Amino acid sequence: MAIKIEKKIVGYEVVGVNTNTAGTTDNPSPSEQAAPAPLANPNHDSRLPANVVQMHEKVERPETLLGSTYKIKTPLSEHALYVTINDIVLNPETPYEKRRPFEIFINSKNMDNFQWILALTRIVSAVFRKGGDVTFLVEELRSVFDPKGGYFKKGGKYMPSLVAEIGDAIETHMKMIGMLPDDQIDERQKKLIEEKRQEFIARQQQNTQAEADINSNTNNNSGGFPAESLLCSKCQTKAVIMMDGCMTCLSCGDSKCG
Repeated sequence: MAIKIEKKIVGYEVVGVNTNTAGTTDNPSPSEQAAPAPLANPNHDSRLPANVVQMHEKVERPETLLGSTYKIKTPLSEHALYVTINDIVLNPETPYEKRRPFEIFINSKNMDNFQWILALTRIVSAVFRKGGDVTFLVEELRSVFDPKGGYFKKGGKYMPSLVAEIGDAIETHMKMIGMLPDDQIDERQKKLIEEKRQEFIARQQQNTQAEADINSNTNNNSGGFPAESLLCSKCQTKAVIMMDGCMTCLSCGDSKCG
């Protein structure tokens, strides 16, 4: 029932559970005192139930984490880098179970880049624990270019810097745990790529056969003499080569040196 207030409000008080009609409040017993409200998670999705835990900086590190290690071998150093990413499992054994990166470590025998690698691991780990959409780290790291130039990794993929390859390893890990979608190619694209590949192979085979025919004809016309041989003015055979400082015909033995 609505109550219309006719007078000016000059004061107010919070009415508790045990407030009587006279406006006095009894002191509640310890068992009746309300528990403090938990800290709100700014990354919590309102579409999910309130008891579903999402990644944020207040999530405590468990004793055991799942991890994966990625080896990075670059032509910039004789020693490889090993990137280890540990994940935390949120809401285990529930329909809302998911795996999220929690921390990253990078180890190597090469200590030349120790300072910035240590700083990078701490910053990236802090971003992981912050929660939310952390996939932006991939593009940020992959857009770092080395002023000395990049390199090609195994498989022919170009890496503009060592930092970019660390970002590539993080992308691979995020795809593995489901944070990023895999680069799937539909059947039509697969068919087109296969047709182009077969066309390229056939063209290469034709070029190889053509070169073999040319070499065969050259060898037949020259009687087995080197392809760079010159024409001999005496026997009219393309068999003159430079031998011991003299132009000598390998067919008739004619030499400018006598």
